[in-house]
Amino acid sequence: MAAVLFAVLAWYVSGLIVPLFPENTDMGFFTEVNAGLGLICGWRIAGPRGGTGYVSAISYGLTTTVALVVVALFTHSSVVMIENSLRKFYDTPVEAVVAVFELMVEHGTMMLTPEILATLGVGGVLAGLGTEFVGRRYT
Repeated sequence: MAAVLFAVLAWYVSGLIVPLFPENTDMGFFTEVNAGLGLICGWRIAGPRGGTGYVSAISYGLTTTVALVVVALFTHSSVVMIENSLRKFYDTPVEAVVAVFELMVEHGTMMLTPEILATLGVGGVLAGLGTEFVGRRYT
């Protein structure tokens, strides 16, 4: 259940993020990749903690959401860095590695809208509570 809930959360938030990018940006499989990352984070982080109590469900729901955002930022920033590297954009490998973290900050600040932050916060809590509900009844 955790995997499905966090995949749905990632898919929905990705839809909110896409309009924030410049108009000509090729998003590729942005939404699908994020949903897959949500599936993995939900499965590996929130799933094993299901059934430990509703108060802790809020905690692991938010923890999984933060981990999902960091992993997604790192993944997409790495892809952009590799694309830029293939175009000979960086002079040294260290410059390319530093660029990953600069891109993470750039993309992360783009996400700092009240709508996205509220959706991530509320969605993370609800996904954690949903995981706990299922964990208490079916495990």
